[in-house]
Amino acid sequence: MSAAVHTQSEFNAGLLDFLRASPTPFHATRALAERLLAAGFELLHEGDSWLLEPGKRYLVTRNDSSLIAFVYGRSNLVDTGIRMLGAHTDSPCLKVKPRAELNRRGYFQLGVEVYGGALLAPWYDRDLSLAGRVTYRDEQQQIASTLVDFKRPVAVVPSLAIHLDREANSNRSINAQKDIVPLLLQLPAEEGSLPDFRSLLHAELQASQPQLAVSQVLDYEISLYDTQPPAIVGLEQDFIASARLDNLLSCYVGLQALLEADDQVSSLLICTDHEEVGSASCCGAKGPMLEQFLMRLLPETEARIRVIERSMMISADNAHGIHPNFMEKHDENHGPLLNHGPVIKVNSNQRYATTSETSAFFRMLCEAAEVPVQTFVARTDMGCGSTIGPVVASEVGVKTIDVGCPTFAMHSIRELAGVQDGWNLYRASVGFFRYTAAPMALSSAL
Repeated sequence: MSAAVHTQSEFNAGLLDFLRASPTPFHATRALAERLLAAGFELLHEGDSWLLEPGKRYLVTRNDSSLIAFVYGRSNLVDTGIRMLGAHTDSPCLKVKPRAELNRRGYFQLGVEVYGGALLAPWYDRDLSLAGRVTYRDEQQQIASTLVDFKRPVAVVPSLAIHLDREANSNRSINAQKDIVPLLLQLPAEEGSLPDFRSLLHAELQASQPQLAVSQVLDYEISLYDTQPPAIVGLEQDFIASARLDNLLSCYVGLQALLEADDQVSSLLICTDHEEVGSASCCGAKGPMLEQFLMRLLPETEARIRVIERSMMISADNAHGIHPNFMEKHDENHGPLLNHGPVIKVNSNQRYATTSETSAFFRMLCEAAEVPVQTFVARTDMGCGSTIGPVVASEVGVKTIDVGCPTFAMHSIRELAGVQDGWNLYRASVGFFRYTAAPMALSSAL
């Protein structure tokens, strides 16, 4: 089954479908896996014995929220290396606490924890829903997990009226413990028990997945998300507005590019969870998932090191476009524009993993694909975010470049990107996965 996209509009239509299907990292991983399986990838299980064969395509997941997809090329791995593209499945959000139920003056609310570096103000006055993973006991007393998505608006975080806070537009701070608690229900005036959130999840599963025969919900990992769907916006339809563009846009780019990979050489897509909180988990970039996959692929140490030396990783994560209202927040020579091409991200303190070699190779890919390319360097007097790039480079030893599509409002509940940039990064990534020589077989400077 071919899943090729041939036009920018076709690419963006698929992106919007993917974003709608992916309110949480669990759903994003499932959406990626469904598309890969439909394209002929074989699902592997980490607990099974593997016998990987050149010419085949494989897929493995971990924690339901991270994924590796691998095209095993027919050419010798030591000769060609592996083309790797990495992104992350998680985004800043509000996560429901384990004992979340609150009754405040007859209003049923859920206690939440802020996940990652979220911009909190945009969460006010949004039509919110709930989604995530639920772990339950079935009627045979077996423990299993499933995904849930309420889909409909079930919660809201109302703003405080300006009449009660006259400095709201000039001096309002947000206390994450008490000011951002979502409202779900007005309780009856008469005395009654507080709704149990696990019971609400049980009822939702019975309604949406009755075949599961859920006996008891034991625990959950549930997030709130905005039900406003992604959209192409602007007077001339220049922009994509959506939640979770950071970094599902890059996941989708990697997916579509891998589906176009050359079968003669080996290519790999890795999309990991927990980047927004440091990647330190069994399924995060600091965990052993990629290293363990490479060890199973290449058990012999010397061969594995030789392959890694000839390989390259593109760490794809969104970049900060220069905001027309806040231009002073950028270095004057490094302010990427939306719809002007993917951005190479550079930081001398290794917050990004880009080197002159990996940057030069990516520029060559963009030139061959007739894709414009930009550069981002943070202001010297400002801090700089990071990505999975330095993590993978240090953990695995693969030469890495950090790139991304320029965006506005990063870490907001609704971010903004250009309609051309994901398409252009996809075109460059297709060239990467079709590059038949070893990407990093370079002559030494010594």
